[in-house]
Amino acid sequence: MAFELINPDSLGAPKGYTNGVLADAGGKLLFIAGQVAWDKQQKIVSDDFVEQFDQALANVITVLKAAGGEPANVARLAIYVTSREEYLERTIQVGLRYRKHMGNYFPAMVLVEVGGLVDNAAKVEIEGMAVIPA
Repeated sequence: MAFELINPDSLGAPKGYTNGVLADAGGKLLFIAGQVAWDKQQKIVSDDFVEQFDQALANVITVLKAAGGEPANVARLAIYVTSREEYLERTIQVGLRYRKHMGNYFPAMVLVEVGGLVDNAAKVEIEGMAVIPA
């Protein structure tokens, strides 16, 4: 299945995300719950922001693959961080970890700074939506 990436010229060229993703609803919709940087024992893997981002995104991909999908099936990611400043300071490293899991594919995305997450030690939580071909 292919997505059509929607990026109107009037919004300027997006950097590291897509403004809209149009999908044929002929596939299965997968809604991926917010994933923090938990390991199998549900313990945060590190206090480091980039390591947490990497693990949270890896957990999203794990759910995606368990449902028969792949990164190119992701239509939307929502990224919640407890510090926008820490995210901005580490953008290059975060981008490298992102590409490790997603390649150069950028779905529709949002970044939201929040006051806290499910685990007090969590700095990043990522949720997603994918359309997996039937």
